[in-house]
Amino acid sequence: MNVLELKDVYYTYQTKYQREEALKGVSAAFEPGTLNAIVGRSGSGKTTLLSLMAGLDLPTSGQVICEGTATDRMRLSTYRREKAAVIYQSFRLIPLLTVEENIMYPMELRGMKARDARARAGELAQKVNLSQGLLGRFPTMLSGGEQQRVAIARALGMDTKILLADEPTGNLDTENGWRIFELLLELAHDMGYCVIIVTHDMELAGRADRVIELRDGRIIRDGRAGQ
Repeated sequence: MNVLELKDVYYTYQTKYQREEALKGVSAAFEPGTLNAIVGRSGSGKTTLLSLMAGLDLPTSGQVICEGTATDRMRLSTYRREKAAVIYQSFRLIPLLTVEENIMYPMELRGMKARDARARAGELAQKVNLSQGLLGRFPTMLSGGEQQRVAIARALGMDTKILLADEPTGNLDTENGWRIFELLLELAHDMGYCVIIVTHDMELAGRADRVIELRDGRIIRDGRAGQ
């Protein structure tokens, strides 16, 4: 069963001086338990597509459908809080909060008691292979790979089944990049998440379950890596 579906999605940027079609009839469906890579040159529409799947905006026409309901029939703030979590290339951790507090933050926003959120944060840190000794540190005291693991743990704390990642290895060295990619694969294959990443790294994309390639706002390839 599809957890997320795009139906004939168009998106147009309109300014005072020009009109640009960023997406032109994109259709695709995504299942739980898979890691999907979206690739393409700069300006191909990757970031726009990710933002629509994240609920940051609505398509100009067409629909983004999550578990049978289109996002234009939901409050986007509710969709972002309950349906799709985003992992950013720049981590976006809160510098004045400890690792533990960063992971707890979305859980407390949903109304979870601090004691329960703290216990859950410890579980999630373990799930992403973060040492318990790091929980009391601040983000600037961590390596890039450790910060990305915190960002992933925080996303998991939102308790969604859709994980969207924008260049999740882009700020990491090769070794840490592969470790993060392997973690995302594990979350998909072993824990049933639907993971969708935007990446410029074709070697990483080649390890995904599926590759969707965009060019000029249209899908030109959709299939298993290597096909």
